[in-house]
Amino acid sequence: MASGTAVRWRRRVNRVRRTVLAALICGAVVLPLSGAARPEIPAPAPAALAVPTAGTLDEAYAANRANAAEASRMAAAHGDRHRAAADRSMADPSRRLLAFDGRGAGLATEIFGDLAHADRVAVLVPGSDTNLDTYGRFRAAALSLHRQLAEEAPEGTSTAVVAWLGYETPGTVSATVATTGRADRAAPKLRALVDTLHGIAGPTARVALLCHSYGSVVCARAADGLDATDIALVGSPGTGGDSAAGLHTGARVWAARGADDWVEHVPHLSADLFGTTVGFGTDPLSPDFGARVFAAGDGGHSDYFDTGSVSLTNLARIALGEVTEVTHD
Repeated sequence: MASGTAVRWRRRVNRVRRTVLAALICGAVVLPLSGAARPEIPAPAPAALAVPTAGTLDEAYAANRANAAEASRMAAAHGDRHRAAADRSMADPSRRLLAFDGRGAGLATEIFGDLAHADRVAVLVPGSDTNLDTYGRFRAAALSLHRQLAEEAPEGTSTAVVAWLGYETPGTVSATVATTGRADRAAPKLRALVDTLHGIAGPTARVALLCHSYGSVVCARAADGLDATDIALVGSPGTGGDSAAGLHTGARVWAARGADDWVEHVPHLSADLFGTTVGFGTDPLSPDFGARVFAAGDGGHSDYFDTGSVSLTNLARIALGEVTEVTHD
C-alpha cells in the first residue's frame, strides 16, 4: 500500500514539475528574464579551411583540434577553467571535428564513424541550452546512437553520426525559445552541412536528420528541398508550420514524444505578439500534422537517446531506412 502511495506521489510531483516548466517557458515570451550576460570568453577565429572532401578530412580534423587547443589556452588565461576544460577535451587526438568555433557559446560539428565511406549518415540537431559548456550530454547522445547503428546495421552497411552544434541554441527559459528566429538563421547552415556531407560521403549516401526539441524547428525550416531521406522530430514543441506537407520536403517526416516529456504541456499555437510570431503551431503528433508517429517509450525530454530505450531503437531504424521495423504506440 505504501509503495503504491509513493508511486502516485512521484507521478503527481512529475506532473507538477512538467507543468511549471512549460508555464515558465510560455511566460518567458511575454516577460523575458533579465540578468547579466556571461562575459565573453576569448577564443581564436575558426580555422580557415576549404570545404572538406573525403581526401581532406584528416586535415580538417587536425586543424580544428589545433584551434580547440588554442581556445583552451585562451580560456584558461581568461580564468574560465570550465570552458578551458571543455575546449581541451575537444582538442584530444581522438576527436574528429569537422568544424569548431570556441567564441561565445561555441559551435562544433563532430563526426563518429568513417564519414568518407558511410552509406548511412545520421545528423543530430540539438535543442535549447546546448553549447560548448554543456556539449558532453549532446555528445553522449551521439555516441549512444553510433553504438546502436553499429549494432543494427546490416552486414556491409557503413554508418556515421554527425553531432551538429552548428547554431546558437536558445535558452530553455527565454523569449528566443518560443520564436523561429534562431531556427531561421540556422536553417541555411544545416542545408550547407547536408550538402557538405554528400560531398564527402558521396551522392548515394543516405542522410537522416534526427531533431530534438527546438532542433525540430531548425530541421523544419531547413526541410524545403533538403537532400535527406528522413526527418525525425522528437520532443518537438512544433515546427512553425501546420503540417508535414507544408515543410515541402521529399523526406519521410516522423514524430515522437516520450510519455514523461514536459513539452506535451507547451501550448501548440502560433500568434503575432509585439511584431514577432510566437509559438510553433500544430502538434507534430496530431493527425492534422500528418507525420509518421512512432513509439518513444516512457522517457522524459532528455531521454530519447538513452541506451536500450524504445526511442533510440526506433531512431536507429529510421536512420538505417528500416521503416517497416519502426514500432508504433
